[in-house]
Amino acid sequence: MRSASRRQVLGFRVRAQQLDRDVGTLADTAVLDLGAQDTGPDGGLWALAVRGVDVAALDDDALSTAWTIRGAPHLYRRSDLPAVAAATAPFSDADAGKRIYDAAKPLKAAGIPNLAALDTIAAAMRSIVTAPMVKGELSTRLTLVMDPPYVRPCVPCNAVHLWEMPFRLAALRAGLELQAGTSPPVLQPVPGLVPAEEVPDRFDVVRAFLRLLGPATPKHVAGYLDAPLKDVQARWPDDAVEVEVEGEHRWLLSDDADRLDEAPHGTRLLGPFDLYLQARDRPLLVSDPAHAKDLWRPLGRPGAVLVDGEIAGTWRARKTGSAVTVSVQAWDAMSPALRTAIGQQAERLAAFRQLTLKAVEIGD
Repeated sequence: MRSASRRQVLGFRVRAQQLDRDVGTLADTAVLDLGAQDTGPDGGLWALAVRGVDVAALDDDALSTAWTIRGAPHLYRRSDLPAVAAATAPFSDADAGKRIYDAAKPLKAAGIPNLAALDTIAAAMRSIVTAPMVKGELSTRLTLVMDPPYVRPCVPCNAVHLWEMPFRLAALRAGLELQAGTSPPVLQPVPGLVPAEEVPDRFDVVRAFLRLLGPATPKHVAGYLDAPLKDVQARWPDDAVEVEVEGEHRWLLSDDADRLDEAPHGTRLLGPFDLYLQARDRPLLVSDPAHAKDLWRPLGRPGAVLVDGEIAGTWRARKTGSAVTVSVQAWDAMSPALRTAIGQQAERLAAFRQLTLKAVEIGD
């Protein structure tokens, strides 16, 4: 069994996720195989931009946004949607039950299998959404046609409507995507979308996780997907090889076993939900509990300053008129060269947001 240091693991992920490159295209951007989470103003498109994609030059129809992993919106290449729809679907009825959380309880009491419930919701969605429709309107119309096990009273909304996770996980099943940049979300049909009968290895979510966030354990993958551990273990790749990381047995795809190396030099401002931060071995990424608590807040999560594979602090952007100020909270003293590099990345962020950079504030 080969072994890998923490620095080699981080270096592998930087390279696998292409955070070391300056220029890329949608076709060769690896994170799109698993999906780029599109949460907040610096979501999926910023994740592509920091990997060298000229997002301003993309065709309007090149990308699709769909609720997939953990019910979160993710960006994908539109041409990949059939494979994505199949790859991100629950592995089993038990998996579907875990992914929809408490919504599984009334379904079980009513004798309705979880996958059958998602199909029922998807069929209703498909019949209702024939043109772009705001989520609230779809929810209202769904509630009128769904039986009691599918709905619940919602105190914040002072209304009765579908449970949130089945609603989200049934949408792509119904052939629906999200209109880019809409808030509240607008759902619309994807003409002719049919899930692929077989999932190509490239889009298999277990393999993609190992390829982009390895070395990892089945528990790490299950945590990322919100899937039962046994379902992940049942789909564990035959070509995965063991790697020891700080005394723990982990796995990589055999083709990647010789790619463990320390991270290249480079600075990036990662969005709060960038894939690099989505690994389920957070103590390996950030060892200080106070720093980890600040970075992975349940609400109001900041972005991360990535320096040579290490998280060196957090950042936030504050818009004022047509300008933006980037505030950095450094975890250690920053050299003049690093401050300059952060300033360059802040300029890049401002250009991405089509704003002028007003200032970069760095606090230690």
